Amino acid sequence: MAPNSMLIGNIKRLYQTRFSKSGPVKGSDMATLPYLENAYLLIQDGIIKDFGPMQDCPELNLEYIDTTDKFVLPAWCDSHTHLVYAGSRESEFIDKIKGLSYEEIAKRGGGILNSAQKLRTTPEEVLLEQTSTRLNEIISFGTGAVEIKSGYGLDLESELKMLRVIRTLKANSLVTIKSTFLAAHALPLEYKDNRKAYIDLIVDKMLPIVADEALADFCDVFCDRGFFTPEETDRILLVGNKLGLKPKIHANELDYSGGIQVGVKNKAISVDHLECVGQHEIDCLLNSSTMPTLLPSTAFFLKLEYPPARKMIDSGLPVALASDYNPGSSPSGKMSFVISLACIYMKMLPEEAINAATINGAVAMELQNSHGQIKKGYAGNIIISKKIPEIAYIPYSFGSDLIDKVILKGLVQ
Repeated sequence: MAPNSMLIGNIKRLYQTRFSKSGPVKGSDMATLPYLENAYLLIQDGIIKDFGPMQDCPELNLEYIDTTDKFVLPAWCDSHTHLVYAGSRESEFIDKIKGLSYEEIAKRGGGILNSAQKLRTTPEEVLLEQTSTRLNEIISFGTGAVEIKSGYGLDLESELKMLRVIRTLKANSLVTIKSTFLAAHALPLEYKDNRKAYIDLIVDKMLPIVADEALADFCDVFCDRGFFTPEETDRILLVGNKLGLKPKIHANELDYSGGIQVGVKNKAISVDHLECVGQHEIDCLLNSSTMPTLLPSTAFFLKLEYPPARKMIDSGLPVALASDYNPGSSPSGKMSFVISLACIYMKMLPEEAINAATINGAVAMELQNSHGQIKKGYAGNIIISKKIPEIAYIPYSFGSDLIDKVILKGLVQ
């Protein structure tokens, strides 16, 4: 039998079977999730070779998986995570319970600065071990492509250490990984009285080294109240883009920050968070190719207002969903729970949420030509469900483990 090859048969429904469109899915089209009933799927050499109705299933000497009464869909594409971090921040969880806000915790030296202090003193091999555990966890939850950011180093060597960990994971994992440079995640304590000097350090020293060593695909900035201004964001993204690191932005999590506008101006691949979005921001995004990416588990954990997904979709926008897995504001990478939150609190239909977590998540990582769909030539990254009645059962039964198997590049995980 050929390695990385298998035949999956008797699929109750094979979802996200798109024959032409590679994304994004926008507006009213997000409510359509195409599928084939009673289908087969052929994966050869880790790639989707063919699929179709069971009556056309070929007879091949390959590993065979029977999926009677089960659904098959593309593995999740989680386009916003902070998987590389040291330790945890459960003490701040208690602070939140006692009434402190995210910003108040940050002002006391907690939050991102807390993680930075821990990360700077953690050896690279320990950081790699901790992150590998988290990566294996999200694979078990059905994630087949993931973006991982730096941003908990906040100095040159620590940021490079994080990016080297991501590079090692890229080389050794079956999950597809995109890397993002995020030194502009917060202002480190040593620069609290000279923010321009830190931005100069990012622009003049960090970015050229990151680009020269090919350590990142994207450059990100936390453009929000209390963090970085649109003008500072614009400067960092312009230099990053010239060096080949395409823009992404944390925007409008805490306020109407202007982050969406500066992201669109810089042709950002995505603008992420978007709890604070009005008609002006929607109009700005409608005139762009930037993917709005929503992180409902962050709003859930921090008790923020949820992004207005319903208004955005009804206005004709696409949206992606991502986990924001990080130690401070979303310590979970379970994409099925993110989908549940999107349905329960943001009034997204199950089909819309699954489109947002697959094809549109792939677009937010520039992986739309290889991930997020069941399509010939795409990565053989799929989820096989347990026996469930309907696709809506995934967000409905939010506490259940509904995955029977996760397959990445034709290998059962």
